Amino acid sequence: MNNIRILTALLVAPLITLGADVKIKLFDMDAIRDSKTLAIEVLQDWHVVAGPIPTKQKLVTINVGEIWPGQAYRIPVKMIVPADRKAKGFHLTGGHSPDRLEKTLPVNPLELALIKGGVGLVYTVIQEPGSYGQHELGGASEARFAKSLHPRHKIQYWAWPATLMRAVTTALAERGHFEPGKVAMSGGSKNGASPSMAILHDERMTAVHASVSPIWDSPLRLCDPAARKEHETNGGGQRGFSGGHFGPNFNQAAIKAGYTWEELETFTRAISGGVFISRNLPALRARGVEMLFHPGTHDMVAYDIAWGGAHHPDIPVYLGANTGHGEKTHPQLERDERNRDTFLLRHFFPEKVGPLLTPPGVQTKIDGDTLKVTVRFAPGSGEESGRIWWIHDRAPDGSPKYLSELIPAENTAEMLHDKKRGVWTADIKLVRKTSRIDFFTNHRKTLRYEDKPYATYLSSPYTRVKP
Repeated sequence: MNNIRILTALLVAPLITLGADVKIKLFDMDAIRDSKTLAIEVLQDWHVVAGPIPTKQKLVTINVGEIWPGQAYRIPVKMIVPADRKAKGFHLTGGHSPDRLEKTLPVNPLELALIKGGVGLVYTVIQEPGSYGQHELGGASEARFAKSLHPRHKIQYWAWPATLMRAVTTALAERGHFEPGKVAMSGGSKNGASPSMAILHDERMTAVHASVSPIWDSPLRLCDPAARKEHETNGGGQRGFSGGHFGPNFNQAAIKAGYTWEELETFTRAISGGVFISRNLPALRARGVEMLFHPGTHDMVAYDIAWGGAHHPDIPVYLGANTGHGEKTHPQLERDERNRDTFLLRHFFPEKVGPLLTPPGVQTKIDGDTLKVTVRFAPGSGEESGRIWWIHDRAPDGSPKYLSELIPAENTAEMLHDKKRGVWTADIKLVRKTSRIDFFTNHRKTLRYEDKPYATYLSSPYTRVKP
């Protein structure tokens, strides 16, 4: 087995154009947009649902496509629009189950605000097949992928992002109930990763708010030999986190199937241009795509924020201290944070909601036993507060201790605002024999929608300093 064999197996379709390093076409977008192949089965036709704001709802199942020849992938899609008019654009989410979608769905306060403003809702299912009774499909998919390294065989690489894109096709085919408009997605974990990947390929999608999910193509994700050696030297091995390339780790299964680390590196580098936000920033910004990410500071999937902060400081993130999949949060965590709701309201109703913060610049200086930190936002940004968080000698990205050793309760402080200079400042006392110190700062900006306040927070880039 060799690199040529891998790429030959993968290059079964023309190259895609997103990103300079893309070598593998993941999706046939003409097929994705073809509503004639949806093979729609109507489970509940359009009907009026009473509530604080009446809606019309419809539930169907659709043909996403074949994961491999003969293996169909069908998923339910629920559509909700205002009862008295067409929806212009919609909010798309996948964090649902087939059973739940069969019920008449009440909508939460955010969704009510969207419906009231004429924005639709589209719900689908981005979950492990075993969670809704298809255990054999999930297992067969992973087994096929480990043997072939063909991305279409892995549900995470193909079926989940394709589901979201086909849901867009489904909604837009309902011309009597939807008209073209913005399509914003939100979700966490697999429902953060899947929209972050889908938006790279589908220009109908306009915004993504994703939490505890990958953002950037760090060397550790790309099976880089030097990064892997450092990871293993520091006790990482393949235990202690499940991050892998774009989520659950497939490395050991592929090695067991006969692949080498060099072949895994070839695969991950070949596919990454169609997977990571970080490799597509110019194209996304040219489209006007809006983004906000909550990776978590101690997450088993978003396990490389030190690398991301250093290499992509312009990607907007909010770092909730000690957050991640199931992590215990810091006692000073911002409990009033309403980022997702405000992000969506701003995206759909920019004339009614002011702009969120954009990433600030950070400067550091060592003065004796003190680290001096200065954070500067663009003039007129409107940030209202500043708080700094830090941790001494944090373990390397991806290692077990990186995930298990939390930011101590005492390692946080309010920052000082120098109005004359227009900056936020803080001093951190360096612990004796500290080899490095990690820090980030969080800043609040309160926005309003229909006279209701929404507290938003943005972080400075996660920064690592070696005294």
